[in-house]
Amino acid sequence: MSIINSLVREHLLALKPYSSARDEYSGKEGVFLDANENPYGSVAGKGLNRYPDPYQRDLKHKLAELKGVYPEQIFLGNGSDEAIDLIIKTVCEPKVDNMLLLPPTYGMYQVCADIQQIETRKSNLKPNFQLDLEAIGKNVDGQTKIIWVCSPNNPSGNLIHSADIEVLLDTHKDCLIIVDEAYIDFASQPSFLGKLNTYDNLVVLQTFSKAWGMAGLRVGMAFGHVDLIKILNKIKYPYNLNQEAQRLILEALDNVEKKELYVEKILKERFRLFKRLLALENVRHIYPSDSNQLLVKFTDAKSVFSYLIGKKVIVRDRSNVTLCDDCLRISVGTAKENKALMEELESFK
Repeated sequence: MSIINSLVREHLLALKPYSSARDEYSGKEGVFLDANENPYGSVAGKGLNRYPDPYQRDLKHKLAELKGVYPEQIFLGNGSDEAIDLIIKTVCEPKVDNMLLLPPTYGMYQVCADIQQIETRKSNLKPNFQLDLEAIGKNVDGQTKIIWVCSPNNPSGNLIHSADIEVLLDTHKDCLIIVDEAYIDFASQPSFLGKLNTYDNLVVLQTFSKAWGMAGLRVGMAFGHVDLIKILNKIKYPYNLNQEAQRLILEALDNVEKKELYVEKILKERFRLFKRLLALENVRHIYPSDSNQLLVKFTDAKSVFSYLIGKKVIVRDRSNVTLCDDCLRISVGTAKENKALMEELESFK
């Protein structure tokens, strides 16, 4: 038996989920008089009058082929944020359990924990933005249910050493190790999906928002042990992924080469942008990146940020984030966008 059932909050194991009309009949043909839908069509005129597949079966089968996993190992949600929220709900008892964050990291882990009244502990990354395994070990106890690892990391952009993540998986088998791979398409290192059948406590998050260029659809992926995925499907909202999102993601999965072309363009622009930024007198350091962002340390980041805002060039001020003093996070844009950025930075006095 997997460790998942011992991690899941006890009342969820016995929870009887809501049964939608599409749970009781999943066929695609017939006279549908079971879900109180509008039988005449949609006011928008796009055939949206029927509820979507609540378990995204067609999409999961196609995605499973691409990712080399089983459909039963996939959860699809309204962005990765839904998966983050549901995973915490699944294994963390409010005011009892805790989870470990590794700052600087993605802010939604903290927000979801705060909403659910889950204690968060913090083990800062090292100055090179790698794991401090000794500090992590000191922060984990019997009530620690999740360790969040963002790789490539946000906002630093670097991959976390695979060997260190495997140490976490081997050492802390009684809690979930979540590897958030939102930016993995830009990295040279393989995804941790290949380790999914080795570690029951591994969960991998990915998204269609970055390399796939579909942020407006809000579709995130969680890959994990089948027992965990069953619980996530049990506690999610019935129709959490709308029909148009499912249709367009299916279409995108037939155009993987277009995604790869976008990645290639972004990586080339990242290299060009890195070189031009490095030539600026007020740039003190540019951190190595395995993603579509550059974390740049300036002499006075807040002044640079305010100046760029005034010129309607929008970057992210990360100077108040752990280990990111005087740092701006710059997303890699098109050649035209990067040129506009650099022209303003070179004019900054």
